[in-house]
Amino acid sequence: MQALEAYLAYSMLVLAATLLSRTNRAMNLIALTHAVSCIALAAYSLGNAPMHYFDNNFLIDSLSIYEFFITGIIFFFALVYAGAHLERLVELGLLEKRNTKLYYLSLNCLLIFTILSFASNNLAVFWIFVELTTFFTAFLIAILNSKKNIDASLKYIFVTSTAMLFAFIGIILIFALSESALGKGTLNWDELLANARSFSPGFLAASFAFIFIGFSAKSGVAPFHTPLPHAYSKAPSAVSTIISAVMLNLGIYGILRTYAVVRQTSAAPAASNLLLAFGLLSIFVATFSMLHQRNVKKLVAFSSTEHSGLMLIGLAIGTPLAVFWVLYHMLAHALTKAVLFLSTGILQRQYNSNNAGKIINAFKLQPLASIGLILGGAAILGIPPFVIFISKYSILVQLAGYSLPLLLLVLLLLLLASAAFLSLGTEIFTHTQDTRIERYNAPKRMTAPIVALIILVFVLGIYFPSEIYALLTKIVSDLKF
Repeated sequence: MQALEAYLAYSMLVLAATLLSRTNRAMNLIALTHAVSCIALAAYSLGNAPMHYFDNNFLIDSLSIYEFFITGIIFFFALVYAGAHLERLVELGLLEKRNTKLYYLSLNCLLIFTILSFASNNLAVFWIFVELTTFFTAFLIAILNSKKNIDASLKYIFVTSTAMLFAFIGIILIFALSESALGKGTLNWDELLANARSFSPGFLAASFAFIFIGFSAKSGVAPFHTPLPHAYSKAPSAVSTIISAVMLNLGIYGILRTYAVVRQTSAAPAASNLLLAFGLLSIFVATFSMLHQRNVKKLVAFSSTEHSGLMLIGLAIGTPLAVFWVLYHMLAHALTKAVLFLSTGILQRQYNSNNAGKIINAFKLQPLASIGLILGGAAILGIPPFVIFISKYSILVQLAGYSLPLLLLVLLLLLLASAAFLSLGTEIFTHTQDTRIERYNAPKRMTAPIVALIILVFVLGIYFPSEIYALLTKIVSDLKF
């Protein structure tokens, strides 16, 4: 049995075991083994890629492997955290105990369809699995006992699925385009990349524009980002982490794969300008949304739109180095957002609120979560020696060679975004008051992932593993940048 088939067989066992389990701890442990199996799939595939499956509709290549690693790591830490967090939600009456099984089944299904999305070689198959991740994400947002969660879930699924209809139109156009050029229609990434120069540049640019709209909603690109701040703030913190760290990467992944095809043709400048325009718009909208934001989780959510914009700018530049650092930024952003959302989750449970004005004596009551929020905030702003600094700085260096005026504009917006973070952080951590608030003793299963992620964010900021360098170099080469 080959790697992907073995993973699918194991994932079916995971779902069956979850159905038969009766305790939160058992279901959590089963889900953790599922996340580990994704990392194992990536590790095994590393020395055996590329591998085709199921009539070439699935392909594990260097980019798939990289995303498997990120997805497995984020799900693992989120699930360790969720094991204790879920018990707290049940205690508070925010989640019905009978729904814990649905919660774990949905998380496991979300992980399965995410892995299958990254392994899809066929654009239509990829679209189907991405839509399935939207459904399970929306369900996980709505699972808490709150009408606001249902509203946030409905908004998320409506905006994302509506945008994905545009992507479906783009897919139809690409199929017709390949059929006209090759005599036989194809939607396989590797075949599209190999034959891109045979396609009409004008129709290919139009196809890319439609596909871009669909995947932009998934990656939080403005103006399609509107449901995400509400989704992030209302969802359980483990789910917020997964949406920001994994679902965002899924959208960028779809854009990157399609853009790599367009880059082989004379339609590349038009596609590059589209990415650049939406990248700048995303940073602009995120910055000015953050300036007046007092909800901590929403502030962190808007920064996802900012970083999506930065990644789009890196792709628009299109040099091998720029794409290399965009890829590294996907990892850096995922790890850093996990620190932030898991830390804010503890603060939310302490104060039953995400509003900065209600967070009092944070250092005294929740020192670790406070440190996580401060260090995560410093990291997300790109302050050295944290991991985002090197990718953010390198993308900006590439932008300097592309356009100095654009660099100055982006730097100004990033400085304003930093001011928003610093302002809210200062308010939170200087807000002390003589008041009796019972301390929430966060279990080690909630605090340990934060500590581990802070260490990762720091270590990767001062040490660049040669294995990651080799993998990213291979991805850039495979995508023909």
